[in-house]
Formats: sequence, C-alpha cells, structure tokens
Amino acid sequence: MNVLAIGAHPDDIEYGCGGMLTKYAERGHDVYLFVASDGALGGDGAVRRQEQMDSALVIGARDVFWGDYPDTEIPLNRELVVRLESVIKKVKPRMIFVHYFDDTHQDHRNLAQGTMSATRYVPNFLFYEGPTTQNFNPNCFTDVEKVLDKKLACLEAHRSQVAKTNIEDLTILQLAVSCANFRGIQARVKYAEAFQSVRLLLNL
Repeated sequence: MNVLAIGAHPDDIEYGCGGMLTKYAERGHDVYLFVASDGALGGDGAVRRQEQMDSALVIGARDVFWGDYPDTEIPLNRELVVRLESVIKKVKPRMIFVHYFDDTHQDHRNLAQGTMSATRYVPNFLFYEGPTTQNFNPNCFTDVEKVLDKKLACLEAHRSQVAKTNIEDLTILQLAVSCANFRGIQARVKYAEAFQSVRLLLNL
C-alpha cells in the first residue's frame, strides 16, 4: 500500500503521525511525504529542508515532495488543490494523513481544507493533531510504544526546532511523549497516536 502524509512545515508530520508512518514503513508499505513549506520563518529554509530529508530516512519514507509555498502563506485556492492532486496522482495512495482543520496556524488550516478537496476519491483519509490543534476529538488510535524511540528520533532530526515550543523548558520531544501518553490512556495502551477519520475503509 502507498501511504501519503501531508504537512505544512518540516516536523509537522513527524509530530502528528511519525509513529504510524514508521510502522507502515517497517511492514513494507511505501511511505511518501508532502511538505508544503520549508518553514523559513522558523529558521533557515535550507537547513530545515535538510532536516526534513534526514527525518524521512529515520521514518523509512521513499520520497519527499515539496510544495515550495512561503511559510505562513499557504493559500486555500484552486492552485493548492491542483498541486495536491498532482502528488496524489503520482503516489496513488490508499491512505492519507493531514493536519486537523481546526488549528490556530493558518497554514495548517488551509492545507487541511485543501487536502479535503484533493482527496475526495481516496478511500482512507485521517486527520492528525499537532501542538496548535484545537477541539480535536479522535475516533481511532495506533499503539506507538514499540516505535516511540523512532518517532522521537525523527523529531530530533529537526535539530533547529527541538527547543522551539514557545513553552519554557519543554522541548518538542517532551511534548510528543506527553501527548502520546495522554492518547495512550484514552486508547488503553501506554503510548498512542490519535486520529480523526473522514473515511476509513476496513477490509476483512
């Protein structure tokens, strides 16, 4: 199966579904990433691109597609939908992950809304959460205890961003562990990633 994860900036995907993607890659599925912006307002764009490529190696992703949109200026328009559709046509994914649409960051909101349009014919479509997500009520989970180290390693690959949480003395790694523990409690496991499904096709 081909899996496509979509994120606005480097490290968004890793926080939201890095564990799930690692599990897919370890089971022989082909994982692809689409990153809409290089996050240049949060650091050097070239550095952040390289960090994203380093992280993709940890996950086991086959390729990273770049949207080349300016950081904080991802538009919600037909051009975004067409660009996403072109990546979907190349990858032919059966499973897609993207930001949840209720988010305090405009890039996350717009990318989520655009992806909803671009993925209307894809059978499996799930939202993931991030530190700026609001009002997220997950209805499915995956146990990430066995891949938590890899999830943290792919986040750590974004070296320039680890300490940038805007919360004093709390790194993105600590934030990810706390979130995974909280979602794990909800899912009745130790550590989990949480998702809200738009469509989830269960084949038996």
